[in-house]
Amino acid sequence: MSSHVEENYLKAIYKLTERNKDGAYTNDIAYELNIKPATVTEAIKKLSEKGLIHYEKYKAVTLTELGKQIAIKTIRKHRLWEVFLVEKLGFKWDEIHPMAEELEHIGFEELTERLAQFLGNPEFDPHGDPIPDRDGNFAKTKSIKLTGVLLNGTAVMTGVENHSTSFLQHLDKIGIKLGISITVKEIVDFDKSMLISVNGEKEVYLSQEIASNILCK
Repeated sequence: MSSHVEENYLKAIYKLTERNKDGAYTNDIAYELNIKPATVTEAIKKLSEKGLIHYEKYKAVTLTELGKQIAIKTIRKHRLWEVFLVEKLGFKWDEIHPMAEELEHIGFEELTERLAQFLGNPEFDPHGDPIPDRDGNFAKTKSIKLTGVLLNGTAVMTGVENHSTSFLQHLDKIGIKLGISITVKEIVDFDKSMLISVNGEKEVYLSQEIASNILCK
């Protein structure tokens, strides 16, 4: 197994463990990485042999301290490169994920730290996700989903849960982006869709699915 593949597995397990403190199950890892469960089973055995994960048959996988460190470093590189691609090269937020997936595997730590300094040590990437510092500490966030904002409540958009190209392009199309002020004007009883006001100006209807993928504070 190449180091690139190892990093992809460890990053996926880290993200899944953030959602489920028990750990990451084989099917969830397979879905996250878009591969077959049988392939995951073989890979996690190898990761366990290397001391990167805790693995017991039929139980959720968790990261060892070493595995966690590698996962966080990979996430740091990915999110720093996303900032670079948007801020310095002018890419849109819906274009950068595949490129950052490649760039995150560059192994020179000095390059990562110089990149961070060049960018001004950003705490968040273009999707609003926190960037860990060189010691692995994440900026603390207290985001909630837009669906958790009450009627007539106002919040500021801080991020997105869904990073898919189609979702981000749709948000661009309707003028939804990080930093906007959102006021919930109406919540439809039937399907929980929302009428929102953007920056106190235009009004937009959002489905429950879209609203549940928008993070606010």
